Formats: sequence, structure tokens, C-alpha cells
Amino acid sequence: MTYIDDAHGDGVLGEAGRGITSHFHIENRVDVEMGTFSKAFGCVGGYVVGSKTLCTYLQNKVRSYLLSGSQPPAVPGACIAAIQLVQRTPGLVKKLWDNTRYFKKGLKDLGFDTGNSETPITPVMVGESGKAHKLADSMFKLGVFVLPIVYPMVAKDKARIRTIVTSAHTRRDLDQAISAFEKAGKELSLI
Repeated sequence: MTYIDDAHGDGVLGEAGRGITSHFHIENRVDVEMGTFSKAFGCVGGYVVGSKTLCTYLQNKVRSYLLSGSQPPAVPGACIAAIQLVQRTPGLVKKLWDNTRYFKKGLKDLGFDTGNSETPITPVMVGESGKAHKLADSMFKLGVFVLPIVYPMVAKDKARIRTIVTSAHTRRDLDQAISAFEKAGKELSLI
């Protein structure tokens, strides 16, 4: 059985942002696919796609499904509209990747380690959890909101700052963030 967790691929990877299955050309070889609407689509909720038998099983056995109320109509409406926007505006995915390449290059040119990310979610590897918190605090004071990802979410001494570039960012936005990383990184002796 092949199961795909596409939380970071939908709206980003593959032809026109169709996700991991499109990216790896395995559309007809997946038994179960799970994804979220909270990342690239900017909504809430998620999905599980599979056979009718699997879906019936999940509807009858998964506690969170059984014990939750349904979403208000505006939520699936927003999800549908977000998907349609990506489908109708292929330039969004192109701009996302142009912005991603620009931002990653800017960070690397400063001397930051951006890990092995192949998506717009770009880590800035810091090491110690305390330094990651200090960097996030410094960035916030400089007008850029980033999140520290620290132990136990990652291994000890593998703390990082998580950044996410979008198609809505302008070059000015990206330059502001890169400049803030340069200033804060130098102050904390990270670069």
C-alpha cells in the first residue's frame, strides 16, 4: 500500500502545484493520500483520499471524525476557492518558486545554512535552542516574524528558524527579511 502525506506539496510541487504525486509522476500508484488546506491554500482543514472502503472505515472509526462537528460552510467554500485560484492562475506557482530561489540564495550568500529543503519552507539552521529563540526574537524586533523550531520538535542541537516564502511576497519583502537575517545573524555571531 502506498500512502502519501502531502502536507507541504499541494499548491507548491508538481505540475501547476498539483502536489507530490504529480511531482514524482505517481498519480495512478497511490492508495491513500492525505493533505492539508492550511499551508499553501491558507485555509483550515485537510483531506484523506482513498478507496470507498477506506473512506467508509475512516468515517466510522476515526475518533476525531466521530467526535467533531462539521466545518461551517464558509470553510470548505474558502478551500474550494483557494484550489480554483491556484488552478486558474498558474503564475502564482511560478512566482512562488522565483521568490523561493531568490530568498534561499540571499540567505546562503550571507553564510546561513538552509538545510536540505526543496520547498518554500526554508530552515535557517542555528544549532542551540537558545540561539534559535534569540534569533526569532531579534527578527521580530526587526519587523520579521519567524518561528524557532527547537528540541524536542527536532533533535538536540539541530534547532532552526522556520521561514516560509509565498507568492504574495514582493522583492522588497524578501530583501527586508534577508537584511533582518543579516543584522540579527551578525549580532548573534551566526554569520
